[in-house]
Amino acid sequence: MHEVFGQANAASGMAVHDDCKLRFQELKSKRSYRFIVFKIEEQQVVVEKLGEPSESYDDFMASFPADECRYAVYDFDFTTDENCQKSKIFFYAWSPDTSRVRMKMVYASSKDRFKRELDGIQVELQATDPSEMSLDIVKGRAL
Repeated sequence: MHEVFGQANAASGMAVHDDCKLRFQELKSKRSYRFIVFKIEEQQVVVEKLGEPSESYDDFMASFPADECRYAVYDFDFTTDENCQKSKIFFYAWSPDTSRVRMKMVYASSKDRFKRELDGIQVELQATDPSEMSLDIVKGRAL
C-alpha cells in the first residue's frame, strides 16, 4: 500500500524539499552561502533565497518579510575572547506578530521537524520582531 507523501505528513506539518538539505550541506561544508532563507509553500519547505558569502548581516535581515513567517540559517563568523576565529550556524524561526495566525501555527508546528533535517545547526533564535535577532544578540549567543 502506498500513501501520498503530502498527506502522510499532514499531522507533523510538511514535506521538506531535497534542495533545502542540499543547499544547507553546501553552506555547512563548502561555505558556498552566507545564509539561506526558507519558506513553506504548498505543504513543503523550499529554499526562497541564497545569500552570497560576501553578503552582510544587514542583507540577511532585509530578506525577511515584515508580515510573513520564514525559517533561515546563517553562517556566523566571529572572534572569541582568546582571539580565535570561529563560526556557528544559527537557525532562525521568524514569526512576526503581523503574520496570519494560521501561518504562525504551520511554521511553529513544522519547525522542529525541519530543523532535524538540517544536521549541524548550533544555535536557534526565535524572533517576532527584528530587534530579537539583532547582530548584538547573535554575537551574545555565539560566544
